[in-house]
Amino acid sequence: MTTPEFIRKIRATAGHQLLVLPGVTAVVFDDRGRVLLGRRTDTGRWSVVGGIPEPGEQPAETAVREVYEETAVRCVVERVVLVEMLEPVTYPNGDVCQFSDVTFRCRATGGRARVNDAESLDVAWFEVDRLPRLEPFALHRIRQALTDEPTWFAPAGNPAVNPDGNPAGHPDGP
Repeated sequence: MTTPEFIRKIRATAGHQLLVLPGVTAVVFDDRGRVLLGRRTDTGRWSVVGGIPEPGEQPAETAVREVYEETAVRCVVERVVLVEMLEPVTYPNGDVCQFSDVTFRCRATGGRARVNDAESLDVAWFEVDRLPRLEPFALHRIRQALTDEPTWFAPAGNPAVNPDGNPAGHPDGP
């Protein structure tokens, strides 16, 4: 994920301290039920598309913008899949961020999947029963997007993870 200019300006005065930031994830399906994934340049791993909203930008707008910027695919947002506060992450430069993620299920409406910016090494559609190796973050979001269940969130007052290691409120885990 490329650091937006407004975050760079904040970092100029805030240093490396923890910043809690909004994050948006898009799980995009085509008419054949395949899911759109990008292989990230920073990790080399396949994942769902995501990014940080620009100031004043609605989360659904961010999802649509990020999908197009990274993959050249046009999409529409269908519903909120989950809302989750992620664990803090420390980047190689020492910056610490914690993202409050809103994940949307999206439907592709046009465009041809391809690498469309410097954030991806590859972009492709995958059958949901033939996914490449994914991190639990992406798997959890894809599984939730495939259900017709209400929006997933960690219950208030409960730990985010059950004793069995699965996220609270999600019986299948990540």
